[in-house]
Amino acid sequence: MSKRIVKGNSLKEVEANTKYMGCTFYLGCVDGENFTGTEFDNCSFRGWFNDWGRDEYGLWMAFTYKNVRQVMRWIRPGTFMMGSPETEEYRQEGEVQHQVTISKGFWLAETACTQELWEAVMESNPSKFKSDKNPVEMVSWNDCSVFMEKLNEEVLDLELCLPTEAQWEYACRAGTTTAFSFGKSITTNQVNYRGESTVEVKSFECNNWGLYEMHGNVWEWCSDWYDEYDISVTTDPVGAISGSVRIFRGGSWGLSSSWLMRSAYRSGLMPGYCLDIIGFRFCLRSEK
Repeated sequence: MSKRIVKGNSLKEVEANTKYMGCTFYLGCVDGENFTGTEFDNCSFRGWFNDWGRDEYGLWMAFTYKNVRQVMRWIRPGTFMMGSPETEEYRQEGEVQHQVTISKGFWLAETACTQELWEAVMESNPSKFKSDKNPVEMVSWNDCSVFMEKLNEEVLDLELCLPTEAQWEYACRAGTTTAFSFGKSITTNQVNYRGESTVEVKSFECNNWGLYEMHGNVWEWCSDWYDEYDISVTTDPVGAISGSVRIFRGGSWGLSSSWLMRSAYRSGLMPGYCLDIIGFRFCLRSEK
């Protein structure tokens, strides 16, 4: 396919299969699919999403807030089997396996939210294990909502939110069907569990989509209320419309059993509670 060529313009969007030459971009939220087949020659990027690239894991973009840089990974739409097969060791009753389609791509933070980013936004640090590059913990679901609302208000075009449980598992699996994104089992060389505290984000190998510590380090809040899966909803499920407990996923440093960190494992807590084993990872709200 021949590419359309655009020269010397000031633009607010990127279109697929286009070669840009000497253009200046002022970008807000960009659909990652728009970067398909693009080329950039001597172009500059401004706005809150001002740094991007491609690597072996896919497309990434980054924003910087008060000198704290956060990389977001583009998670392409797709279909996967959510939950666990009946043959999976330590499978739980609430993990009914069913097909789910994520119809819209989304940007997901490559790491859990760090303490330095939390402090830049909230001007405080509630964490027990204090270190700038460690994930923030001792934050409730409600606290995380306040953080994202504040950052969204301060940065034009930013629409951070928690991933849905389906988005989280889809991203954690990164195309795998095994109990963990690393295979049928994990070790403490791959995941921070059986530990004494959190560790810096990006301390361990990322998954196939460039996401770090989806297993272990801290549990991660999701947007959904905890309930049985509604397997009749197969496209972009968002969970129950109400409840008393919010979902969290992924496991933490304090667990002694690896099976609690399986891609399919679900747990939850009331949204006002906070623990030193729970943090969060945000995403950008999907394009409508």
